Amino acid sequence: MITTKTSDLPKSTKELEITIPWTNVRETYEQILDQVVIDTELPGFRKGKAPKKLVLEKIDKTKVYEQVVKEIVPKAYAESLKETHVNPIVSPRIEVLEAGEEKDWKIKATVAVKPKVDLKNYKEKVREFKKGKATKIWVPGKDEKAEKEELKKPTMDELLKVLLDAVEVEFSDMLIEDEANRLLSNLIDQTQKLGMTVEQYLLAQHKTSEQLRAEYALNAARNLKLEFALMEIAESETITVSEEDINNLLNKIEKPEEKETLKKQGYYLASLIRQQKTLDFISNL
Repeated sequence: MITTKTSDLPKSTKELEITIPWTNVRETYEQILDQVVIDTELPGFRKGKAPKKLVLEKIDKTKVYEQVVKEIVPKAYAESLKETHVNPIVSPRIEVLEAGEEKDWKIKATVAVKPKVDLKNYKEKVREFKKGKATKIWVPGKDEKAEKEELKKPTMDELLKVLLDAVEVEFSDMLIEDEANRLLSNLIDQTQKLGMTVEQYLLAQHKTSEQLRAEYALNAARNLKLEFALMEIAESETITVSEEDINNLLNKIEKPEEKETLKKQGYYLASLIRQQKTLDFISNL
């Protein structure tokens, strides 16, 4: 049975040191060794016919260990999460600490968990901004002598900037790295569709790859902060999505094939609707 030592790291990150008993490793280790013997060809022997002892003296054990790790780590990691009740929100960073014959194996899994969100006095800040933004503008009416006045409303982008300045979200650097990689992957896809390479894009933008990654890391941090802030507001205000909400959205879609595809993505649709309801809530503060 595996054992796990859990440590809390800064920024909503945890470290799991997982010990896997040799008794759990042995069977997989032996199976992979047997396969290596079958696949190995040594001088004087036909492929797969060299004595196991001789093969073991010639092969690189590190590669064997790597294969064993690929086999046993996913299961051990899953058991560790079940044991510790840790709920990661992105893929872990795995590092092998100890591996070898006739000894327990140790791996370290660094994981990011749901970040802490402090909404502080965001409502007050949004209301103050809206009040300061409210300027009277003249609206021509049927009676030219009569002047109608209405308040100039702030844009949603302006309100979200106020929100982001007001709240605090402590999330793992792992999230920023993954989100920045996603954004960069999208950029690569876009440039390829335009028949460009990333190098050509960088040249056209007068940027280095380091500058681009730094820029995308900032964008990633903003995206994540906004996402988690909106989720926290939705939870604190008990903003929910009904079956009627989903059906109303589906009814607005004209293409039958597109509608059928979205019907299968109920969770995704609910997330979109909940986010829009949350934005409406902020706008109406």
